[in-house]
Amino acid sequence: MTITCKQLLQNHTQVWQEATVHPFLEQCKSGTIQPQQFNTWLVQDYLFVVDFTRMVGRILAIAPPDHFDVILGGLSALKDELIWFKEKAAARQLDLNVQKQSTCTEYCEYMYSLATMPYPVQATALWSIEFAYNQGWQLLGMMPEPYTEFVDRWGNPGFTEYVKLLEQQADEVLNTASDTVQQQAESAFLKVAQLEKAFWQMAFNATQ
Repeated sequence: MTITCKQLLQNHTQVWQEATVHPFLEQCKSGTIQPQQFNTWLVQDYLFVVDFTRMVGRILAIAPPDHFDVILGGLSALKDELIWFKEKAAARQLDLNVQKQSTCTEYCEYMYSLATMPYPVQATALWSIEFAYNQGWQLLGMMPEPYTEFVDRWGNPGFTEYVKLLEQQADEVLNTASDTVQQQAESAFLKVAQLEKAFWQMAFNATQ
């Protein structure tokens, strides 16, 4: 049976919830997150997005031409996002020229390893990563300042629609993928979920 993104979510409800619902986000919602925790997330997420942008560029290189528009739209948004991260870091007087923490390094190395996988696997991973951000920042609803704009960046209707288009593209290529490739795509989905959970926890564990 052909697997779909929706089926992945249905088959792994608990795993996905742990990737998108976390005390880090809940404390952003309540306004009780500590500056060091949030700043750690902000800096490490910038470093992650740098490598994520490279990943999306590699995906574009092997994507079918009719998928170009959506992926190029994502790359354009990532250009703006990297600039935005630099502005947020500057406002908080944070140095972005730091080493990745081990959790961030593991995530970035995994994204690089995806370059050896078939396109349906990479398309599933891309959707999973973007959907995790979309869900994580959207599920709790509006947050107080200064976190409101973070919710708006990844929870806004435009980004939600982009994620839906990524889902459609992943489903399209999974539909004709072999059983082996579909299993690899499911493994990628589970790995992304695990890494997302670990990333929130890394920031949550940050201390002065």
